[in-house]
Amino acid sequence: MSKVKKKVKVIKIDIEKCNGCRACEIICSAYHAAPKYSSNNPARSRIRLIRDPIKDIYLPVYAGEYAAAECMGRDIYVIDGREYAECDFCRAACPSRDVFKEPDSGLPLKCDMCEDEKEPLCVKWCLAEALTYEEREEEAEEEVKLDDMEIGLKSLVDKYGFQNLVDSVVRMTQKG
Repeated sequence: MSKVKKKVKVIKIDIEKCNGCRACEIICSAYHAAPKYSSNNPARSRIRLIRDPIKDIYLPVYAGEYAAAECMGRDIYVIDGREYAECDFCRAACPSRDVFKEPDSGLPLKCDMCEDEKEPLCVKWCLAEALTYEEREEEAEEEVKLDDMEIGLKSLVDKYGFQNLVDSVVRMTQKG
């Protein structure tokens, strides 16, 4: 397989600058409302503020990939004298918590970097500059694009198994 340059989009988070204002959650939920900007429900936001005001902890976390199973991470991290649960850093929607799930349907949410905007709106609206946007190129394995027939065959293999597909093709060629 050959290597190709792939553009990676990242929101960098500086927890020392976050003041817990939640502007990121509000603009994200408004952007993802249907129709766009028609309502504001932070439960639909793809970025969430994990907060503990007594300990002065504000940690913005944006949604990543869906995790079908609960992980085993239960560690506590101490950073600059502050305690964080491992789940606080997790960007996945998973069975063990309701973070990053659409409130009406329960479907997992994933940050789309505000796809039709120049930069994610949470970054643009973060007056404390705790969020910054970065694009960089990384080398990655070239993805093999499947054509329509290969996609169809893959779905048949997934549904019926490879050997059943082979047996069916053999039977079809013997009949014809």
